[in-house]
Amino acid sequence: MIDRESTFADKEIVNFLQSRVIPVAIDQWFQRRQKDSEGDFYRRIASQGPRHDFESGTTQGLYMASADGTFLGYTNNRSPERVKEMLRQAMLKFRPVATEQLTVEREDPRYTLTAPTGGLIVRVQAKVMGGYEETDDVMKQIFQTALSRDNLWVSQSEHSAIAAGRFPKSLALRIARFHLVDNTRGEPPMWRESEVVKTNFEIDGTVVRGHAELSTASGDRSYSVDLLGELRTEDGKVVEWNMVASGSFFGDGRYTRGAPQGKFPLAISFTLADGNDIADDIPPQGSRGWLRGYLP
Repeated sequence: MIDRESTFADKEIVNFLQSRVIPVAIDQWFQRRQKDSEGDFYRRIASQGPRHDFESGTTQGLYMASADGTFLGYTNNRSPERVKEMLRQAMLKFRPVATEQLTVEREDPRYTLTAPTGGLIVRVQAKVMGGYEETDDVMKQIFQTALSRDNLWVSQSEHSAIAAGRFPKSLALRIARFHLVDNTRGEPPMWRESEVVKTNFEIDGTVVRGHAELSTASGDRSYSVDLLGELRTEDGKVVEWNMVASGSFFGDGRYTRGAPQGKFPLAISFTLADGNDIADDIPPQGSRGWLRGYLP
């Protein structure tokens, strides 16, 4: 989401992506591990770039390649000027090639995750509501005002329970561990089960209420948060669910450095997906390589 306010807010880059190339967005955490046709094709491209440790190192960044997998360029910088320079250099190397369409001959089931049948997909977005020091640095301003995005998966049995007016403990724990996080500046550390000090979620008619206390043993991260929302059901199914979590967060993680000093207000919204956003199909970050640990 931060890239939308930096790299992909540049009209020249947007016009280039819309008219000159076929843009593809993936989560390289999956593709660099996948033992299937899609993973093979991605590694063929990435192996020609500067990041090609597929076992223990990230390969994230922006790549340019021909349809046959010929590497043309790479950058992992958000500066629009740096990205445009990479695109210019890549186009100088580009030569039209004839290649067959890539066919998926096999899929690696470990990294081919789909939402549970009969369950729900809920869009989750977080925003730091204050506490940052004022700055004239444009990139810091983008980080400070960033809005994150993730998806919450709800199983079929949990869906049925919610529609019947009960909030399952398994769902409350999943929300606390994997979605009450500050992911506005990068990929956050998820909460361990032992770090979930308290969760209390209930449904009263159409109103959803909740409270959670989360804290690491060392005290370097914590979140005390209240949740309030409403849901509507029809014929035993949830058709509308809007909820907001708001509370005081403290600390940051290895990839979310730069949090406000001390405790700061963090708000997280939950909205039932309607299927009209392609991002609704993206698996929750907490399910990466560990779907059984995410869903009951």
